[in-house]
Amino acid sequence: MTQADPMAVDFPLRHPGVPFPPPHYTDYRDRKGLVLSHLPDGKRVWLVTRHEDVRAVLTNPKISSNPEHEGFPNVGETLGVPKQDQIPGWFVGMDSPEHDRFRKALIPEFTVRRVRAMRPSIERTVEARLDAMLAAGNTADLVADFALPIPSLVISSLLGVPPADREFFESRTRVLVSLRASTDEDRIAAAKDLLRYINRLVDIKQKWGGDDLITRLLATGVIAPHELSGVLMLLLIAGHETTANNIALGVVTLLTNPQWIGDDRAVEETLRFHSVADLVSLRVAVQDVEIAGQLIKAGEGIVPLVAAANHDENVFACPHKFDPSRSARHHVAFGYGVHQCLGQNLVRVEMEVAYRKLFERIPNLELAVPVDGLDIKYDGVLYGLNELPVRW
Repeated sequence: MTQADPMAVDFPLRHPGVPFPPPHYTDYRDRKGLVLSHLPDGKRVWLVTRHEDVRAVLTNPKISSNPEHEGFPNVGETLGVPKQDQIPGWFVGMDSPEHDRFRKALIPEFTVRRVRAMRPSIERTVEARLDAMLAAGNTADLVADFALPIPSLVISSLLGVPPADREFFESRTRVLVSLRASTDEDRIAAAKDLLRYINRLVDIKQKWGGDDLITRLLATGVIAPHELSGVLMLLLIAGHETTANNIALGVVTLLTNPQWIGDDRAVEETLRFHSVADLVSLRVAVQDVEIAGQLIKAGEGIVPLVAAANHDENVFACPHKFDPSRSARHHVAFGYGVHQCLGQNLVRVEMEVAYRKLFERIPNLELAVPVDGLDIKYDGVLYGLNELPVRW
């Protein structure tokens, strides 16, 4: 906060003892217009908290997702997360029409029909993880032993990573997304290892194709081989920790609301209820634009708060209640507009299979620590758990 901005509020970082979403999100939604804040580095940003306003920001052509624009709110940097290099193919930071070329090539790979065909493979992956957990005893860390490996192993299968390489692929991915157990140097080294491996894999697929995403993308000719490594790294990173966090948090929520165990509607409500990617959909105005009656000047950063939008009382009745019977499909947990998560159908199936198989195989599963003693992530952009001790 500065003297020039007496109405600015503190940036909404997560803190121990403060529930998520934080109570002050309700206060922000009740205010007229938008809410002025500052990033930890002092840069001015506008917080967007109402559901309709978040969707307006994410679809306005005067607002950009390109981090190279002056004023872009690099929240990840300010939280100590290493900045991803703008490698070719890193299309999440592109605007239309450049962004559209990559998205259109990838959409056929993540349709409901394509993901449905992947379901048997996902089920085998989840079953294998459960076999390993059960063989190891009657306790586990459900984050390390279940939630984190599943999305990594699923994406490695999708990319055509040979079975012999999947342990390496999963281990490097785990280091890349782990803030607690890894140093910045460890994560940078893991990213370089994965990029080298992906580049070699692309070279192999150019010579000897297979039934995998890389081969199919190469065949389209839309994405150049030198761009493909960035595309694949983006798919890996975007789909890994978010899915793992949703799986782990969903298990906690189902254990504390056991009447919903076995109900597939719990997946959609978990996505809305937890909104793990609260601080991900960052934007900057590239032209003067008005949102909710507030003028945002070109060069000013915008932070749509996904969790605030998904707990908007005007859209979701009793939003702080976990209620899978509600219609929650219009949440913005996957973003909205042209940058809406490509892999959302895959995430839903991974979550559904993970919950169903877990509670079928271990019906007496229980938390090994009190809910208020869980180790919550406070040091990253995504909301989640560092550990989830369970027993059976």
